[in-house]
Amino acid sequence: ASPLVKVTIVPRGRSLGAAWYLPEERLIVRPEQMLDEMCAALGGRAAEKVIFNKISTGALSDLEKVTRQAKAMVSVYGLNDTLGNITYYDSSGQSDYSFSKPYSEETAQVIDKEISKIIEKQYDRAIELLKKSKGKLKQLAERLLEKEVIFKDDLENILGKRPFKTNNEKIEEAKALVKKK
Repeated sequence: ASPLVKVTIVPRGRSLGAAWYLPEERLIVRPEQMLDEMCAALGGRAAEKVIFNKISTGALSDLEKVTRQAKAMVSVYGLNDTLGNITYYDSSGQSDYSFSKPYSEETAQVIDKEISKIIEKQYDRAIELLKKSKGKLKQLAERLLEKEVIFKDDLENILGKRPFKTNNEKIEEAKALVKKK
């Protein structure tokens, strides 16, 4: 997922807290990237489950985002093995699907099932990651209670540096290799 820059527990509008990410500009997104983003978005709800063994309505905006993303994977981008390389998206703007779907009721049921499978798999993944890092999760919660807003340095002190390079870092490495040759 994108690098985390800032986290707060200060309520913002309808949100009870927020996380700011530094998304990279990219026109093409791999399925693994989408799944990582979904897993990260489900982290709040997963943390409730891991720490309190209960969940709340606090994850609504995250659930909306994840559902849209999973739906796009399945019905727009053709990134689902069950349905295969097909899209139900019409970019021509000539068809209006607001009153009818461009697929059968059976296909609609498959789409719904596949969306649910993707989301539940990423939720389970988030739970497992948080269980493995429960000590760090508690440290993060304590720091947030202490400061209310934390930034990249606090996150790196608790969680460590990201093990993944950004696209910009990869580009700079490639440029350096080309210059050596």
